[in-house]
Amino acid sequence: MKKPRIAVAYSGGLDTSVIVKWLQEEYGAEVITVTGNLGQKKELTGLAEKAYKTGAKKVYLQDLKDEFVEEYLFPSLKAGALYEHTYPMATSIGRPLLAKALVEVAQRERCTAVAHGCTGKGNDQVRFEAAVAALAPDLKVIAPLREWSFRSREEEIAYCERHGIPVTATKASPYSIDENLWGTSIECGVLEDPMTEPPEDAYLRTVSPKNAPDKPADVRIEFKRGVPVALHGKSMKGAELIDRLNTLAGENGVGRLDLVENRLVGIKSREVYEAPAAVTLHFAHRELERLTLEKEVMHYKAKLAHDYANLIYNGLWFSPLRVALDAFVNETQSVVNGVVNLKLYKGNIELVGRRSPNSLYDTGLATYTDGDRFDHKASEGFVKIFSLPLKIYYRVNRNGFVTKKKLVGKARK
Repeated sequence: MKKPRIAVAYSGGLDTSVIVKWLQEEYGAEVITVTGNLGQKKELTGLAEKAYKTGAKKVYLQDLKDEFVEEYLFPSLKAGALYEHTYPMATSIGRPLLAKALVEVAQRERCTAVAHGCTGKGNDQVRFEAAVAALAPDLKVIAPLREWSFRSREEEIAYCERHGIPVTATKASPYSIDENLWGTSIECGVLEDPMTEPPEDAYLRTVSPKNAPDKPADVRIEFKRGVPVALHGKSMKGAELIDRLNTLAGENGVGRLDLVENRLVGIKSREVYEAPAAVTLHFAHRELERLTLEKEVMHYKAKLAHDYANLIYNGLWFSPLRVALDAFVNETQSVVNGVVNLKLYKGNIELVGRRSPNSLYDTGLATYTDGDRFDHKASEGFVKIFSLPLKIYYRVNRNGFVTKKKLVGKARK
């Protein structure tokens, strides 16, 4: 009987390392590992050798950095997508691309199923499986963490020790870490207590703000159509720009996030993130939009940014709605051109200045000097018309808006 072939989304971390061996034991399968290089660094070291040592039949390691930046990160940046107004979603936005790579390999290798290492109470299971459903509706998905009997990461570590599987997680440092170009997510261990300060050994790419340089670092970012294209006046490709900004901002303690967030499955989870470049670029992009977007467009886009972030976080990247929202976002970004100057200092980002050929800021209208060109007399009629609905309403409903506080003390005669 021919062995089933299963393609595994493989990171080389604890869960996926266990999965490769477990699928061989439980399903009698030939396992093909698929890893996408999204700019993670330490995770890729010795990854292919580890997969083969664990029993993988074939190993795919694909460089997806440019596609990740151009087709996933920059659209989310242009949309201003921050989950719950904070998290730039490095992990979330990487999952649909990894699922796409997984499906493509599975189809090429004629696999009977794909597998992922996502927990049954996390968000990633939805992101992977929703993406597979969109890209290959008839492909079977296996989720070992929803099936196997392991009840803790400590049990998985013991399983690896029995089978000679090398993993970086230890019982003393049991962090679950996911890294890519856009950021790092760190969870598990002592971080599961929201009152516990994250230990310094949990952070990989940022310096503690208290240990950052005493002199601010100047940053100059140029945007075209909402996309960063140059750093300090030097044009560069997106992946290089993000990589350099990660280093610069990380050295100055920028990009640490400690968030209790609402998972898709309904539970609250304490997550620690490092996203130096993402936090800096979102800050700069938002300030340039303040200068260039018309008022109603800017206010409406802020509402859309919330919905766009939810689509990413909830695994609906390949949904028709996200594609439709991109059309709106891209139209707004046609005027988001210019330069933003920042200072990075001990974990803080300070806006120094911004300039754009599409700036809607008119000094002659904004100034309070003798150069003022605003027609103050025109405001009288404007204010009357603007407040007219309130005047009519309360003329009819005289008691419609009154305070119910009791007067304190006696009136003086």
